[in-house]
Amino acid sequence: MMGRQIPMEKLPFITASVTEKRQRRHNEDACDYRWVNGRGCWVMADGLGGHHGGEVASRLAVDSILTAFAGQPEVSAEAASRCLQAGQQALLRRQKEEPQLSGMRTTIVVLLADPEAAIWGHAGDSRLYHFRDGRILNQTKDHSVAQSLVNAGEIKPEEVRGHEDRHRLLRALGQEDDFRPVILKNAQPLEAGDVFLLCTDGFWELLLETEMEADWGGASNPQGWLEKMQHRIKAQTSIDADKKYDNYTAMAVFVETPNHGS
Repeated sequence: MMGRQIPMEKLPFITASVTEKRQRRHNEDACDYRWVNGRGCWVMADGLGGHHGGEVASRLAVDSILTAFAGQPEVSAEAASRCLQAGQQALLRRQKEEPQLSGMRTTIVVLLADPEAAIWGHAGDSRLYHFRDGRILNQTKDHSVAQSLVNAGEIKPEEVRGHEDRHRLLRALGQEDDFRPVILKNAQPLEAGDVFLLCTDGFWELLLETEMEADWGGASNPQGWLEKMQHRIKAQTSIDADKKYDNYTAMAVFVETPNHGS
């Protein structure tokens, strides 16, 4: 288990991340952030593909998106689209350069924010949750077969976690023919005390949204919140220790306020 507190001294956001390889030979998750001219960009990716393709895809996507953001740091739907397209083009170029990586793909979540507002976009089943006053205010919807069944009213939202088609993705970065990330049309105003959680499916599939909210209520900082949720995951997986569980990675972003957790 790995974790890190990412210091952002004198800035309005506090960020922390955790990652766990679990039983997999490789960790195909990647995440990072960058702060430029009073604006931040946070990226989460979960790679797919053989021959180490997943590892390459997720790391390449994160790095190329952060580079694109640094070149033109803005908080807008256009900026989110530009960043996601930069990640897409980086993967397509590498696929052509190295045919053995032609099948690599990655989920992606991008959060752009300044002290006033935030906007995000995603493709795949890595998620972004936006919390306010201890409750989930916004949540991305997976691009998966299971989620499409929810959208059609054929299964209930709580049935997604155990559905046999949950891992069948309909959209991903590196998918050449039909790359259609979902991006908010307008930036969302922020308030002091708002919280964001970006996480891969290996994380959220073992945590109910009500549990995320409950653990947030008892945490004074993002690292503590992530650790509380990790304890829940450990308890859940210890029940069936022989089962193989996916890698997971999560990144928490707190919009700083002196009163939170007091």
